[in-house]
Amino acid sequence: MPDFRQLPSVETLSKHLTGESNLPRPLVTGFVKRRLAEWRTRLAEGEVADKASIEQEIQRGLQDFSSSRLQPVINATGVIIHTNLGRSPLGQRASETLSKIATGYSNLEFNLLDGKRGKRAGYLETALAVLLETEAATAVNNCAAALVLTLRTLISSEKNEVIVSRGELVEIGGGFRIPEVLETSGAKLVEVGATNKTHLKDYADAISDRTALILKVHRSNFYLEGFTDEPDVTEISSLAHQHGIPLVEDLGSGAVMHTDQLAPIDHEPTPQDALRNGIDLVIFSGDKLLGGPQAGVIAGNADLVGRIKSEPFFRAVRCDKLILTVLQECIDDYLACKGDAKPRLPVLDFLSTPVQDLRIRAENISSQLEALSARITIEEALSRTGGGTMPRAEIPSVALRVEPDGMSLKNLAQSLRRTTPAVVGYVSDEAFLLNLRTVFPSQDQSIVNALLEVLQ
Repeated sequence: MPDFRQLPSVETLSKHLTGESNLPRPLVTGFVKRRLAEWRTRLAEGEVADKASIEQEIQRGLQDFSSSRLQPVINATGVIIHTNLGRSPLGQRASETLSKIATGYSNLEFNLLDGKRGKRAGYLETALAVLLETEAATAVNNCAAALVLTLRTLISSEKNEVIVSRGELVEIGGGFRIPEVLETSGAKLVEVGATNKTHLKDYADAISDRTALILKVHRSNFYLEGFTDEPDVTEISSLAHQHGIPLVEDLGSGAVMHTDQLAPIDHEPTPQDALRNGIDLVIFSGDKLLGGPQAGVIAGNADLVGRIKSEPFFRAVRCDKLILTVLQECIDDYLACKGDAKPRLPVLDFLSTPVQDLRIRAENISSQLEALSARITIEEALSRTGGGTMPRAEIPSVALRVEPDGMSLKNLAQSLRRTTPAVVGYVSDEAFLLNLRTVFPSQDQSIVNALLEVLQ
């Protein structure tokens, strides 16, 4: 029979760990109870452990659990739209307004002029349409939902076929694939062309009485080179309209400014470009190159947008007041700019910061770390846009190269992730690098403090 007497007391261990973790006592107690139940099973199956080792294992587990709470992180990876680190940070205007709306009541669906029920997101939808230079626009809680909602609206039992080029059957984040998204909406996928080449005739031959729409999907997270070809969007648009079929494009990345003017990178197609080229509806993300919250924007033909908003499924994926607030302020940031000026949004600032500015900051940081038992140098680095956008984009940057004495790079990275705020960098070429392109200038001193804490 297993001896359960070496198991620690729930009450005693919970009290001790609550003081160490600063988590709510009921949460700690529940965690300890579950872990002790697991240990009873392990001991009954013959595993051997003493009281001290059991307590240490539970303590480490609670530390890991506690670290999973959402908390600020300094992104020194150089990846601007870092999916694992929350994608694009919000601008100051949006964050300040969000605090006011989140901590009080608002006119979400209330008309302040006549005191009656108001139109939800009316201001945002108008602002979006103006920014995108189109007839109408709306937003839902993410881009995948925008695509599913659009497909659900435009297909019917008589017309459920959606034509897509084989070269655009992409897999997006989380392992979701365009064919699976289509299947979820009830649409039937009709593949045309080959992976590397699709001709206008391929689209024309696939159109039938059951065709609901033609879907284009921007290859935002990979690229094709070599023996490739595809028809111009204007040609596909003319073909679709000859047959009375809508043409929809999922752009994904959400760039509404010319990326090649912000950084030495390629031009990313914008919704404005797509709509001018004859796309009837364009779909894109709010939390990538747009620099806003997680959201999916649908814009274009007013009749089609109106049908989408009338679809019952629209309510299931509509934005709450927090998303609407942040997206509204983000769009206002763009509209408030004049000429070629860019809005003060972190994602755009990170893209456009001159390398020389980063080098000056790196020199200032390293000058405060000269007494450490580590070799800290400044080197050229590359940044990427991330978030499944612009896979070829390599943006010149500057990084701090840290080579510690008496500490492995793995332990250094782990220790920096445990500082407050956590610092996340990367290991490359037998050194630990902190890429400054994705670090806010206001966080430079926190990096100094973290390195002093870990390496002294």
